[in-house]
Amino acid sequence: MKIYAISDLHMSTTSDKPMDIFGAKWHNYLEKIRADWQNKVADDDVVLIGGDISWAMDLDNALVDIRTLTDLKGKKVMVRGNHDYWWKSISRIRNSLPPDFYALQNDCVKFGNRIICGSRAWCVEGSPDFKESDRKIYLREVERLRLALKAAEKEREAGDEIYCLIHYPPFNVKRENSRFTDLFEDFGVKKVVYGHLHGKDSRTDLKIIKNGIEYYLTSCDQVDNKLIDIDG
Repeated sequence: MKIYAISDLHMSTTSDKPMDIFGAKWHNYLEKIRADWQNKVADDDVVLIGGDISWAMDLDNALVDIRTLTDLKGKKVMVRGNHDYWWKSISRIRNSLPPDFYALQNDCVKFGNRIICGSRAWCVEGSPDFKESDRKIYLREVERLRLALKAAEKEREAGDEIYCLIHYPPFNVKRENSRFTDLFEDFGVKKVVYGHLHGKDSRTDLKIIKNGIEYYLTSCDQVDNKLIDIDG
């Protein structure tokens, strides 16, 4: 079993939201992702999808987008992104997903000796877009991430590794610690996958190691529309 990751698919089967208006990297990007996915992923592999999955405004239309991935191999694990407005009732989402799709919301799922936990997260202090009005949401998301990590800790057995899937980057441009990174360190997380960042002006270190934890940026336009092997 291998673990791959990608994020920010921004699918729009039922809505008119073409992503190629944002530049050449978005031209036929979903076809490129599918081709790479088919080339890499085996049935028993896991693909982590770090939010901003569909532009749909309701679950029924989001499911149209999600079902376009059903023919692709592997187990698909998703968290909510800031543009996933359709993501409301987690029980309804889980009851509606096709087989081998998993929606994480402040909890975890285990495959072999890997425990995947996840939450949306939020922009952090010191980020250009962080305002005082964000503080309440930020602190709430910290507690939601704590719930996810506690769930992972409860499932953890000797030899297990905890991977965390979030949408927002867990640190600012200076890579300073945040309450999110503090939690990762407190709970002994091995690897963290995130997305959200786009464009040529984004801080685009695709992998960094901070205090012993591996952090992977997997926004599709930043990784050339290819799945990242985070076990590699």
